[in-house]
Amino acid sequence: MSPIATSNGTPSGIVPPVDGVSLKSDDPSVSQLFSLKGRTAIVTGGARGLGITLASALVESGAHVYCLDILPEASPKEWAELVALAEEHGVTVNYRHVDITSPDLVKAVFEGIASEAPAPVRVLIAAAGIQHECPAIEYSADLVKRMMDVNVVGTFNTIQAAAIEMLKHGLGGSIIMIASMSGSIANRGLQCTAYNTSKAGLIQMCRSVSAEWAGQGIRVNTISPGYIMTAMTAKLLETQPELEKRWADDNPLQRVSQPWEYKGPAVFLASDASSFCTGMDLRVDGGHCAW
Repeated sequence: MSPIATSNGTPSGIVPPVDGVSLKSDDPSVSQLFSLKGRTAIVTGGARGLGITLASALVESGAHVYCLDILPEASPKEWAELVALAEEHGVTVNYRHVDITSPDLVKAVFEGIASEAPAPVRVLIAAAGIQHECPAIEYSADLVKRMMDVNVVGTFNTIQAAAIEMLKHGLGGSIIMIASMSGSIANRGLQCTAYNTSKAGLIQMCRSVSAEWAGQGIRVNTISPGYIMTAMTAKLLETQPELEKRWADDNPLQRVSQPWEYKGPAVFLASDASSFCTGMDLRVDGGHCAW
């Protein structure tokens, strides 16, 4: 086989992984494949819940992590736990208050992170998003626009900003967008047409930019979670407790997922363990069987 150049011009005797890291002739160990040492990761929606849980997974895998969110500060308890975890693993964590719907602000924040971070920005988990339940017949155009502005346009702003920084250092990277099973199925018993549409948009966005950026060493994938027992979900169940049983009955595993169950999929896609995966939607939904 003829030598093939990686994204930063380094010749390799075999086809390199799409994130620009040259494979050695000997097989890397599993611990090497899943390691994120020497990399900086950015997590949007990282103030609490699933976002900060995924940030902790990146920290445990050796990455320096920046959490971004519209909230002025992260959940105090969860942030204290993340800081302690970072100290234990010898990495750093930082927080930035950002409105992802402002493209100029997003680019400025990402550029600032890249200039100060102790390692190149190689990972983005775009987990920021909003949800709103309302019958489609009553949904206002303004609310639909707001949903799209945050979940679709806002996510695009962040992946574009991340790609710009990754192209600067030429080492490649992995972008993971948090979509939803609702982007592929319609949730029985929940009236979330605008949300479902926004998540379907992320899945197609992933396919499109993955095709554009693969040759430049940037992989892009989505994770589509099923129902997750978060604080937001718990608040909904306070008013509609019958939903938990319905959600559990809708999948073969007969239960609602926990946030930590997405740590493994996130590290897999962020790391070299998934070096031949791009443009993929990873469904983590308990084998959901809804409509």
